Amino acid sequence: MRIAVAAGVRGAGALRPLAEDGTPAGPVQNVPDLVAAIAERERAEAPRWVWASTARIYPRLLEAGVRVGRCHDLELAENLLLGYAGRHGEPRSVRAAWARLRGEPVPADPPAHDEPAQASLFDDEADEPADDIEQIVAVHAAQQRAAAEPDGFPLLAAAESAGALAAAEMGHDGLPWSAEEHDRLLTELLGPRPTGGLRPRRLQELADRISAAFGPRTHVNPDSPAQILKAFASAGLPIPSTRAHVLKRVDHPAVPLLLEYKELARLHTAHGWAWLDTWVSGGRFRPEYVAGGVVSGRWATSGGGALQIPRVLRTAVVADPGWKLVVADAAQLEPRVLAALAGDRAFAEAAAHGDLYEALSGAFAAGAPGARGSVSEGGGMSARDKAKLALLSAMYGGGTGEAVQLLAVLRNRFPAAFDYVEAAARAGERGRLVRSRLGRTCPPPPPGWRELTSAGDDASAERRGAAAQALRSRGRFTRNFVVQATAADWALALLASLRRRLVPLDGPRLVFFQHDEVIVHTPADRAGDVADAVRAAADEARRLLFGSTPVVFPMEIAVVDRYADAK
Repeated sequence: MRIAVAAGVRGAGALRPLAEDGTPAGPVQNVPDLVAAIAERERAEAPRWVWASTARIYPRLLEAGVRVGRCHDLELAENLLLGYAGRHGEPRSVRAAWARLRGEPVPADPPAHDEPAQASLFDDEADEPADDIEQIVAVHAAQQRAAAEPDGFPLLAAAESAGALAAAEMGHDGLPWSAEEHDRLLTELLGPRPTGGLRPRRLQELADRISAAFGPRTHVNPDSPAQILKAFASAGLPIPSTRAHVLKRVDHPAVPLLLEYKELARLHTAHGWAWLDTWVSGGRFRPEYVAGGVVSGRWATSGGGALQIPRVLRTAVVADPGWKLVVADAAQLEPRVLAALAGDRAFAEAAAHGDLYEALSGAFAAGAPGARGSVSEGGGMSARDKAKLALLSAMYGGGTGEAVQLLAVLRNRFPAAFDYVEAAARAGERGRLVRSRLGRTCPPPPPGWRELTSAGDDASAERRGAAAQALRSRGRFTRNFVVQATAADWALALLASLRRRLVPLDGPRLVFFQHDEVIVHTPADRAGDVADAVRAAADEARRLLFGSTPVVFPMEIAVVDRYADAK
């Protein structure tokens, strides 16, 4: 059963039951207390809620202690359908979708986190309803009709919507975080907390030593790339940039100091005391996740940087007393996804074992049976490392140095896997769209791309070079998209399945999700049940996406007190 939700003013709203195809299955019910009405219907019927935006509505329900099991997020589904049609970036709001249905001018989407619109949902001072039940019902029905055509698309829309529910819940519950441990680490690495906008003591010491390394008459601000470049040039060591990989090739006493300064300054800026004051309260880090924030389906954050927690700070992620962190990540996810997508029997058989790279290493060992073009073991690279490099090169478009030889071996031994990503690259170079297993679609080429890449033989060498570069870039993007987007599909299916399996355990909470990794905060006596739920969810995601594939998706699981102890 589905129920459409229109949030109104002063806590009121409207509900309407729907059939699975989106057609109305009953009259509109106007309710004075929308939160209470949703809570009551959730307990009695556990429907799939159809609403405009989970990110806008669900946090208010969570604040009231109301959680729901399922939803259909109209904005996220509209975005997926627009992408499938090659119309990325068009407005995705319910009002925009309604206007498209009626052939009317399409309004722009409101800015993200539009405070007046958000407040109007439950604000006593609001004058206009935030949602229109007629529009919600009509847009949902149109989406149901459109989603029935692409194979797998209903599952994608359901997984995307479930991800939005999980994102709101994780932001609400928060990741256990010790402010005291965080402060201790910062003090240990940077010195005492500075005041008045000054550098921390350790950074200032490094800044002074960097200047001294260039001579007594030189003052270098290590935060200024221009001054660093000028100082190296004056020392007779001109460099093109201050990137770490460039600095590491330079023999100068300032280099190790600069590298240390850059690392510590990045920590201070991104996760220093100001970050701690802003994002951690009550023993919890509560980021703002953006489900589907990247075109590949990966998540983003609109604040807090939850997807980039530095390894050094993971000791600050500490379970509550009597609780544990169950940390689980998918081992070698993207190569396994490629194996399942391509249906390459030999590759799939290798992916049915624990360490995929080790299982494939025999193909890259010198003299391996049938390995025409196999490469030697010289250069200090193991056969396992060669297998890893070959796979990453195939998925990400590498093709220089030893990778050329390794790709030749990969193509010879696993032609279906190689041809799968090659076909995606060729499609991209022709300006075509490519899709994930469930139908998530890559954006079309940017404006001007076709004109640029149509340069003929009579064009200048510079233009022909620019055209070739644009074609290669597009091919690399689509080559990786089919794998990375399908990996995102799998991870969302895992997340949705795990979220559902945790409910009957009564206590464990999903508190972190990053591409292929999840963390569950659980009472210690339920940690084993949570680990079992993670494994079952991974297997369910495999079956939902790939059916009876022999490829396995093992989860590396650790039950720990601190996040840092999991790796």
